[in-house]
Parts: sequence; structure tokens; C-alpha cells
Amino acid sequence: MNVLLLGASGRIGQRIATELLDRGHKVTGVSRSGDIDGIDDPDFTAVAGDATDPDDIAALAAGHDTVASALGPAEDADVEILTEMTEAVIEGLREADVDRLVWTGGAGGLSVGPDTKLVDTDEFPEEAVPIAEAHIDALEIIRDANDLQWSYIAPATLIEPGERTGEYRTADGELVTDEDGESHISMEDFAIAFADELETDDAVHTQLAVGY
Repeated sequence: MNVLLLGASGRIGQRIATELLDRGHKVTGVSRSGDIDGIDDPDFTAVAGDATDPDDIAALAAGHDTVASALGPAEDADVEILTEMTEAVIEGLREADVDRLVWTGGAGGLSVGPDTKLVDTDEFPEEAVPIAEAHIDALEIIRDANDLQWSYIAPATLIEPGERTGEYRTADGELVTDEDGESHISMEDFAIAFADELETDDAVHTQLAVGY
């Protein structure tokens, strides 16, 4: 499969790229600068691209089977740029006539009880609310793109570098927790879940939560 990966220079993006390459896929990794460190594979190409420009996305996506996204705002950027990127990516895919999109989302929009999202709980960090709400807004934009075969992959509450175990569980729109009520996943195992969905298309038009 020939995959265009947006946000490939980030910690999650690099792990998704590595997982896809290890499975024999070709990956074009996009970052704003075009510089992506830590990946040395003949099937990997690093390119510069602007994820807020639909025409740029269309030109990059042309000829690819799937567009994958690990996009997120830079630390110094307004979180609202995430919705701008979401709209641009969707428009670009339509221009390029590519209909498969697998998107890395956020945990804040996952359900933790009747009519309650994780972001609405007292335990959710106040400083993380703006980015969580931006991810929720992005999901609503993606949900309206019924002409695309999209999947939205949301991590556990805690996602960090760790071991690649190959183990994970999923749920449709609900936060995944372990037997102790903790919600966590390594970036490596999240990349496995992401790549599995990209290959199988089992969760099209689904907000898929991933955790242990």
C-alpha cells in the first residue's frame, strides 16, 4: 500500500511510519520542513507540505492509496489550527480523488459514562481542555465527510513511548481502561492499532478507542 502520512515528524507519526514500513508499505512522510529524523528505509520518502493548504494536500495525496494523519498543533500554535488542518485535508483528499483517511485523534472526546466525555470529568487537566475540544471539533468535521472512508483512532488517556507488545484492546467511542481503571497505551502499540485499521478497514466511519 502507498501511504501519505501527515505529521510524520512527531513522536506518534514516526512510530506509525516505522510500523507501516516494517509491514512492507511505502510511506511518504510529510512535515512542514520536510525534515524527518530517525527513519532510514528505502520505501520512505520525506517531503515538505502545508497541512492547512488543500491544494498542497491534493498534490501530495495524488497517487496514494491512503492518507494517514498524526497531525497536531505545534507547541506554540493556536489549537484551532487543528480544525483548519482537518478541513484542508478533507478538501485535499476530495481534489485528489483519494477516499481513505485514517486519523489520529484525542482521548478527550471519548465517552466515560452516560452523556459524559472524558474532557467533562473533574479529573481531566484544565490545561488540556482547549486541545481536547479542538480534537472534538475536528472529529465532527470528519464525521460530516460521509463521502470519505474515514477512521478516527483515539488513544488512551496516557500515551507515551514504551514497549511494543502487540497487545491492545479497542472500543467504539468509549475510553478503554484496564482492570484497575487506568487508561494507557504505548505509542508503539498505538501505532500497531493504527496500522491494523489502515490495513483491515474494520472501523470505517468509527471513532475507535485504543488502550490496554
